[in-house]
Amino acid sequence: MSTERGATYGEVFAVREFRVLFGSFALLVSGDSIKMLALSVLVYAQTGSPGLSAAAYMAGWLPYIAGGMFLLSLADRLPPRAVMIVGELVRMVVCLLLAFAGLPVWAMLALVLVTGLFSPVFGAARSALLPDVLPGDAFVLGRSLLGVTSAGAQVAGLAVGGAFLAVAGPHGALAVTAGLSAFGAVLLRYGLPYRPARQGRASGARASEVGGEGAVRTTLRVNRLLLADRRVRGLLLASWLPPLCLAGAEAMIVPYLGGQGQAGVVLAAAACGMAVGEFAVGRFAAPALRERLSLPLAALLGIPWLGFLAAPGVGWAAVLAATAAAGLAYQLGLQRRFVDAVPEEVRGQAFGLLSTGLMTGQAIGAALVGVLGELFSPRLAIVAAGGAAILMALALSRALRPEALPTPAPPSNVPSAG
Repeated sequence: MSTERGATYGEVFAVREFRVLFGSFALLVSGDSIKMLALSVLVYAQTGSPGLSAAAYMAGWLPYIAGGMFLLSLADRLPPRAVMIVGELVRMVVCLLLAFAGLPVWAMLALVLVTGLFSPVFGAARSALLPDVLPGDAFVLGRSLLGVTSAGAQVAGLAVGGAFLAVAGPHGALAVTAGLSAFGAVLLRYGLPYRPARQGRASGARASEVGGEGAVRTTLRVNRLLLADRRVRGLLLASWLPPLCLAGAEAMIVPYLGGQGQAGVVLAAAACGMAVGEFAVGRFAAPALRERLSLPLAALLGIPWLGFLAAPGVGWAAVLAATAAAGLAYQLGLQRRFVDAVPEEVRGQAFGLLSTGLMTGQAIGAALVGVLGELFSPRLAIVAAGGAAILMALALSRALRPEALPTPAPPSNVPSAG
């Protein structure tokens, strides 16, 4: 647990490389939101199938777990700037093909699924670069800003995408997304300096061990090593499991409100609560306090959902959802500990594994709580998700609490008491 002075958002934004990463990330999230919305509309226009339209909207996320299991080592084997630029160019080509190649629906979905396998690699390269650009506590604030930006950019992307769909149709919206990706590639190329591959910095036995393996074999081996490390495994589980319950509770908001448009108000309030929580903890809590807050904030992910026992209306449901989502700021207290726990030469893969487990866990949480909603009722399923989140926070208390500093040994010339 660090006792150093906390960084400020002003100091973070003063770093030119972070501004480049921040801007390109906002373009990326906005563009992906527009792309998946436009693809969903395009598929529905061609087929008239709600099921295929929904599958198209989720197609970009489905292969994430496969890429995370088998390809993540590429994030450490290749120069990070090159990996991120390739990611932008791949998105640009995919959007242009979807817009103008006249592909049948099966080919469009296959294209998105195949290229989506590499999405965790592109994201891992970006995440692993951040501690190099923002060392120490500034890294935590950088992650906080990117988290707030992700929520805002998704909302902005859907709003802008809807406007473009109304004016230019899905083909025009996809062309705009291709342009955003091209601009992001240029921004990264000329805004970031070259850095060598992370595993190129490894030396001795580690370098020779990695050099003789393929990407898939290396990814599987390093994933096993990371999960076998008790400290890393504890931090991964602490990052994955509580949000699983939050995602499950949020998935029940629409059926709880009877499928009415009021659900959008509650979910928007949850997004705002997440942003406020991340900003407040990042801005006003010193590094040591941030780490001490991890356990109570993780429990906060579940406590407000117990209020659904009273069957609240849309107003109180929004307040409860916003309060619960503010608890996601608990992860800020884990960030620096995670960076310290993983070997520097596999940092990209470690962050990719973190993101893959988080996304997969949220999908599993939504599915499990959905089953409870079918068996009982959406309201009781939300309450059960809240209770599970509290129990998970308590079960993970060892990983969520800050690590105790070792007690210094007494000088050898001073006899011990007793």
